[in-house]
Amino acid sequence: MDVVGGMELTINTVWLMTATTLIFFMQLGFAFLEGGSVRSKNTVNVVMKNFVDMCFGALFFWFVGYGLMFGTNPTGWFGTDHFILSSGVDWDFSLLLFQMMFAATAATIVSGAMAERIRFWPYLVISVLVTIGVYSVFGSWVWGSYYGETQGWLRKLGFIDFAGATVVHSIGGWCAMAGILVLGPRLGRFAQDGTARTIPGHNLPLVAAGGFILWVGWFGFNGGSALEAGANLGRILLNTHLSGSAGVVGAILLMGLLRRPVLMTTTVNGGLAGLVASTGGCATMSAPFAVLTGLVAGAILVLGLAVFDGLGLDDPVGAVSVHAFNGVWGTVAAGLFVSGDLFNLEQVTVQLIGVVAAFLWAFPISWVIFRGVDLLIPLRASTMHEQRGLDFTEHYEMGYPEFQQDILHGGKEDV
Repeated sequence: MDVVGGMELTINTVWLMTATTLIFFMQLGFAFLEGGSVRSKNTVNVVMKNFVDMCFGALFFWFVGYGLMFGTNPTGWFGTDHFILSSGVDWDFSLLLFQMMFAATAATIVSGAMAERIRFWPYLVISVLVTIGVYSVFGSWVWGSYYGETQGWLRKLGFIDFAGATVVHSIGGWCAMAGILVLGPRLGRFAQDGTARTIPGHNLPLVAAGGFILWVGWFGFNGGSALEAGANLGRILLNTHLSGSAGVVGAILLMGLLRRPVLMTTTVNGGLAGLVASTGGCATMSAPFAVLTGLVAGAILVLGLAVFDGLGLDDPVGAVSVHAFNGVWGTVAAGLFVSGDLFNLEQVTVQLIGVVAAFLWAFPISWVIFRGVDLLIPLRASTMHEQRGLDFTEHYEMGYPEFQQDILHGGKEDV
């Protein structure tokens, strides 16, 4: 390799590893956001799931997921090599680590949607199965294969998904929705007549802190997807920030127009919705359309939360509205707003094919996974455990022991 080529590889590797670190930092953001959104008696449980699903997912993604997703893909449906990657050129290991963080993000989306009522051990089994059985296979359709001349079938069609609006966010969101349907709502979340009752999170400043951390991480999420430190990084990151900012504005405006309380939690989720929507086309759209994408995403978030309440579906962190619904919108927007080729009906049709394929793959497969695991290891905590809190019943620890002495000293044998 010549000196110039070696320097270029080094610079690209440094940027990719920086982006990888930023995406890893997003796990803390998810832990803060989800931990603050639940009641204090379930904080340890939620943080544990975020911490541990990342670790289990990393090992299984290295073991089989990376090969399924990026290995040689002769059929267009899944990869067939590069499992348990231990040899190759230096760039292979950089790409593996970077993509490992994406897999962790998809798995973590599922966690918050099922908070406060799913048991710890079956959740870990589900997390691994979703990572390798749902996420990695679908990812091969869009981003595979990195090795060999063949490509995933959606990629051959010209499907645009730069940083994972569908691959990461919609897939994670549809899996989360399957979990919500299988588990059912938390105790007391809905009245007998179906009226939604608010179950407030115990630490809303922690939710805001999580939102800020996730926003920082998104610069690595979208910027790193270029896989190089190219001149287009500024455009990618600007579009990311504009879309996230517009998501906040869109959510606030719609809450105001509907004469609803302007909630901080919904505002933070509005920003996340805009960031999710940016992931599809942040590299291919102009700044004004990034703003439009974010504004619509914020509105979709508010409407999605209302629809879920109306249907009696319990999503403690709004994961489906943020990730699934706005993953769909971001994917469609990526086709609508391609710079120099706006509103191309053929491209939009391809995008819609990808959206439908993602739902038809992720939702039923994950529903079967949830049901299957539930037959072997019951998913839902008992009524008494849910009332007592999963921190103590699942982990024998309390997040705030000074204020929870009655639970801490009550003895587990009473539950």
